[in-house]
Amino acid sequence: MRFTSISSVALALVLSIGNALAVPTGKVEFEGGPMGKVTFDAKVHSDKGLKCADCHMGASKLFEMKKGKDKITMVAMNEGKFCGACHDGKKAHSVKAPDACAKCHKK
Repeated sequence: MRFTSISSVALALVLSIGNALAVPTGKVEFEGGPMGKVTFDAKVHSDKGLKCADCHMGASKLFEMKKGKDKITMVAMNEGKFCGACHDGKKAHSVKAPDACAKCHKK
């Protein structure tokens, strides 16, 4: 009986480790080059109905799960990669729009 209880707790800890290592649902800051840092707000995206898996898993797999693993550039986004896959002017504001810089970059 005691072994079952300990095993259950250990299993729950192992299964929850992924959640503990995940990026929090708040804001995450990235280097943004000469235009200033970029802040990704997970809450804004989740409020639009998106889930982490929409961008990090499955067919789209736009981003790696670990911060810093992707080499995100404006050139790549303008080609429809990374943020540019959705921020295309149809699903969300375009990364190419003249006023879009200040929406993401902060000096």
